[in-house]
Amino acid sequence: MPSDTLAANSIASATAQKTRVRWLIVTMLFVVTVINYADRATLAIAGPVISKDLGLNAAQMGIVFSAFGWAYVIGQLPGGWLLDRYGSKGVYAASLFLWSFFTLCLGFVGFLTGAVAVFTLFALRFLLGLAESPSFPGNSRIVAAWFPKHERATASALFNSAQYFATVIFAPLLGWITHSFGWPWVFGVMGGLGISLALIWLKLVYSPADHPWVNKAEVDYIAAGGGLVHMDDAKAKADPASGAKWDDIRQMFRNRMMVGIFIGQFCINAITYFFITWFPVYLVQARGMSILKAGFVASLPAICGFLGGILGGLMSDWMLRRGYSLSAARKTPIVLGMVTSVSMIICNYTDVQWVVVGLMALAFFGKGIGALGWAVMSDAAPKEITGLAGGVFNMCGNLSSISTPIIIGYIIQTSGSFNGALVFVAANALIAALSYLVIVGEIKRMVLVR
Repeated sequence: MPSDTLAANSIASATAQKTRVRWLIVTMLFVVTVINYADRATLAIAGPVISKDLGLNAAQMGIVFSAFGWAYVIGQLPGGWLLDRYGSKGVYAASLFLWSFFTLCLGFVGFLTGAVAVFTLFALRFLLGLAESPSFPGNSRIVAAWFPKHERATASALFNSAQYFATVIFAPLLGWITHSFGWPWVFGVMGGLGISLALIWLKLVYSPADHPWVNKAEVDYIAAGGGLVHMDDAKAKADPASGAKWDDIRQMFRNRMMVGIFIGQFCINAITYFFITWFPVYLVQARGMSILKAGFVASLPAICGFLGGILGGLMSDWMLRRGYSLSAARKTPIVLGMVTSVSMIICNYTDVQWVVVGLMALAFFGKGIGALGWAVMSDAAPKEITGLAGGVFNMCGNLSSISTPIIIGYIIQTSGSFNGALVFVAANALIAALSYLVIVGEIKRMVLVR
């Protein structure tokens, strides 16, 4: 076929009326991630009552909080490998079903007592973390397949902002359920929702080339913008040369850009895990709020985090469309957001509740703006191992899901105050900003040497 005919066909495909199925896909990612984070936060909401019923001190609660993180980190590399080997749809559906089942089982801990109850609580949180491990690498992988580069930050911000929306919706709801019916019902409600959602996922989510509702114009549009539309094709998965290798992981840890991204995500997640583990406890123990009030108050900073998350993604893609480099478009919201998050330290110098809530809302708004790590990974991950690269990224980031609850618990236990804990979280925000400014360098897709 002559080259001018090929060019004409390409232009016609690009300008044809295209479907918008990719936005349905990211909406599904958003809903699933809301459930994901709500399930993680169930223990934080019910934590004050559970700790009283089971006789746990702050340090012991920190260890129980960390159970999720241990398993979540351990599961990242296997989860990423499973995604690359078997595709996003089936692996993600199994993950969603299993983590919802383990959440449901947590409600039965109320029938146990003593050491058996504590051990079961830890074990089920561990299994919950293991089952959730493919979720965010799966999100990143699906966005890399379904979205062109100039829409990727917005899409990533949408699914990532679900963590805040989860708190907005479920913190007051779960607080009310705990207050009205008892903490076991929190786990029963969330487990049932997740199991139902797993069935809906199987009906709605496919790869771009296989989705029954997508047309060629949209697939061509995604591919022209750098979307990896054939990532889950049977031929691509069957090619031995495209599979993950241990040397790929070594190369990522020898790449300065990747190391900077990993450090940044570790520190950003420290802020996240403060808010979804110790923040409701902080409101009850340090600020004298009831569990019911704390559940509602915790939703206010989360609303700001949600808005900040959407704003950060829109800002980044807007800068990219205006001609800024990919590095500038991604780094600017991250650095501005992390610097804003440091404002939480001022809470140590006031006893006025509304000022504390306002400062935490500002800090969470900044964290939302700066939480673009998954967009960066969609841009930077080697195309052969997008799932595994996302797993390594999430593994490094979620080491803080282990360290943050334990460190904060230890600080509170030894000092009798949350002041040092807020300083610790704010310091992580500053380190994240410095990592992107000093270490990361130019953001571009990493090329593996094979």
